[in-house]
Amino acid sequence: MRAMTGKERVTIKSMAERIKGIEEELVQVLRNLREKIRALETERASLLAEIEELKKEAETRASALESEVSALRNEVKALKELLSHTE
Repeated sequence: MRAMTGKERVTIKSMAERIKGIEEELVQVLRNLREKIRALETERASLLAEIEELKKEAETRASALESEVSALRNEVKALKELLSHTE
């Protein structure tokens, strides 16, 4: 094995420092991604809850409209019967 020259030591040292810097940046990127994932999961849960509320509201409105349509049909039927008796 041969001895390292001063230039090689500096290069290895600078490369090790550079690798350490890259590692620190990657750790920070990983932290940021985890935070974003948590935020997205929270937002997703909130949106799913909102969707469920909107579904319930839509079902309630549909049921009310069905009742109203049924009442109107009964009124039409009663009016037709009334008109047929008066003729």
